[in-house]
Amino acid sequence: MAQENILGTEKIGKLLFKFSVPTALTLIVNSLYNIVDQIFIGHAVGIDGVAATNVAFPLFILSAALALMIGDGCAANVSLALGRGDEVTGERVFTNAFLLLLLAGGVVFFGGMLFLKPILLFFGASAAVLDISAAYTRIILWGTPFSMFTMALTAIIRADGNPKYMMRTMIIGTAINLILDPIFIFWLGMGVQGAAVATIAGQIISGGLALAYIPRMEHIRLQKEKLVLERKYVCEIFKLGFPSFCMQTATAATQIVMYNLMRRYGELSIYGSEITLSAYGIMTKLYQIAHSMFVGLAAGTQPIHGFNFGAKQLQRVKQTYRMGVIASLVISFFWFSIFRWGGTIVAEIFVQDEPLYLVFAKHCFRGYMLAFFLYGPPQVTASFFQAVGKPIKALLVALARQVVFLIPLALLLSESFGLDGALYAAPMADTLAFLLAMVMVYYEFRLWKKDFHITENKGAYEASE
Repeated sequence: MAQENILGTEKIGKLLFKFSVPTALTLIVNSLYNIVDQIFIGHAVGIDGVAATNVAFPLFILSAALALMIGDGCAANVSLALGRGDEVTGERVFTNAFLLLLLAGGVVFFGGMLFLKPILLFFGASAAVLDISAAYTRIILWGTPFSMFTMALTAIIRADGNPKYMMRTMIIGTAINLILDPIFIFWLGMGVQGAAVATIAGQIISGGLALAYIPRMEHIRLQKEKLVLERKYVCEIFKLGFPSFCMQTATAATQIVMYNLMRRYGELSIYGSEITLSAYGIMTKLYQIAHSMFVGLAAGTQPIHGFNFGAKQLQRVKQTYRMGVIASLVISFFWFSIFRWGGTIVAEIFVQDEPLYLVFAKHCFRGYMLAFFLYGPPQVTASFFQAVGKPIKALLVALARQVVFLIPLALLLSESFGLDGALYAAPMADTLAFLLAMVMVYYEFRLWKKDFHITENKGAYEASE
């Protein structure tokens, strides 16, 4: 069909812009939920409020991990199926993904409610902020299933060919949150609980709009007559979505480790644990915006990679990867500059009139993000391997920065150098992850040259005899 074929015929740069920009904007808007809350909470409650809401953040990253595993796994399989002209398989995959999302949303909600305080203590909450954090998180959990549908359907609707719809959906949800935050936090005097109520209002609206799009899908539909989980399709979803799950889970694990290190070594420093938790947490919120741009770029390459690999147009796959890496390096340098020279300005947006907090925030931003100019290419590389059906390689690249390098280095170096050891582990991990990704993709392309004959005029490939 015409709308499918543009992935195989349209100029790569135009396709990359069409699919990456709306996706990145969607994810950035999603990240703004937490940032808007943090700004209002910082002004209304102060450092304790910021620290309390920060330590709850890994729980929502874990819920996002489940949603993205299902959504990205579904989207990758749908793109490959459409590239082969197999709409029936695409529909069966989507139907199973829908049921998995219902199940995952219930698990997160009830699990979070039952074990809330032990979870927050594990995440690094100090005794001073535990009750505030629990009050905030207990409300947020009501909107989490809707948020999970929004995140998962972003990838699926993008694979169906309409990335702009979810961008508009997320903007509406964030606008609602932005309007309601000052009303609940300041005018009604609800503090962190008011921020939580404003957040779930936006999440419920966004989730509802995402679900409303399902009957309007152009290339796949929800098979209502087959609403039962099928092992074959569930395994395919998990197979290609598992790298996304691991990447998000690794982010959560990193934050859990780092929050505990900030609390432990912050107590031994001149700053105190609340300042170190707050400053590091604010930095991770800004990092989430930057990360959203990379994930959006990588996700935008995925349907192009998947369709053309399924259609056996290998040259277009390689061209898409090269353009994605170049774009990721440009974005990386942009954010490196912000972290390097704009840390104090950003920190003051959240908390003011706290000189010691500002000193540590500047130091934290500069140390942790020292090699951020190398951050982007591994994100694009993991998505590339995922899209062409190489989940093991995608998983290794996805986990390299945080699980293989950052967490071990932070634990090891902090024993000798305290806070600085934990912070400077990040640029080491960024450098090693970049080198690993480049080596792996170099050998992957060499393997393609060996195993496939690439025709000059059409960019297709044929298996060598």
